[in-house]
Amino acid sequence: MKKLIKPFIIIFIISFLIINWSDISWVFNHKFLTGALSGFFQEDIKQTSNSASHIKDEFKYTNKENSIEIPKIHIKAPLILGKSSDQESMEKELKKGAVLFPDSVMPGQKGQTAILGHSAPVNWPKINYDWVFSNINDLEKGDKISVYFNHREYNYRVEEKIIIDKGEEIPQSKLTNNNNMLILVSCWPPGKDYKRIVVRARLTK
Repeated sequence: MKKLIKPFIIIFIISFLIINWSDISWVFNHKFLTGALSGFFQEDIKQTSNSASHIKDEFKYTNKENSIEIPKIHIKAPLILGKSSDQESMEKELKKGAVLFPDSVMPGQKGQTAILGHSAPVNWPKINYDWVFSNINDLEKGDKISVYFNHREYNYRVEEKIIIDKGEEIPQSKLTNNNNMLILVSCWPPGKDYKRIVVRARLTK
């Protein structure tokens, strides 16, 4: 009896396929499947393409790694993506370069992009990037700051500079509303932990 079951099943399947071929033949048609899948993803591909081309058109592509450059004060430093805002973590990251504060917006987005950096006294040896923002007080309105992030170039122009107390929240500025703003933050005066210096700059592409 068992020997007859297998041939019976095979004959049944073949018969079923022959009788119903017109209804099920699409299953074996690779062109149909490819076309269906292509259509299924078409809208996502279109949106992704449009988004990518928008970014490409708006911000220039660059081969540079994540970094910040400030020509006036001769700064070129790696831009480190902050993983945590706790002090121990920030201290480790600040030794590697300027740090993109984890709770701020990414470069190019509306809002404030905050970058932190150490400052050091005059003639401090250039080790561990302790010196990276030592001279940001020399920046004036109109000075250029370039940020290279995810292989895009973002250029900013300095708008204002303020000094705040240690622990004081950075006051909101009217410049921030509906604008792409960059803020550089460091200790003030250089090498001391008394106050904070904040430089605001506006994205100009």
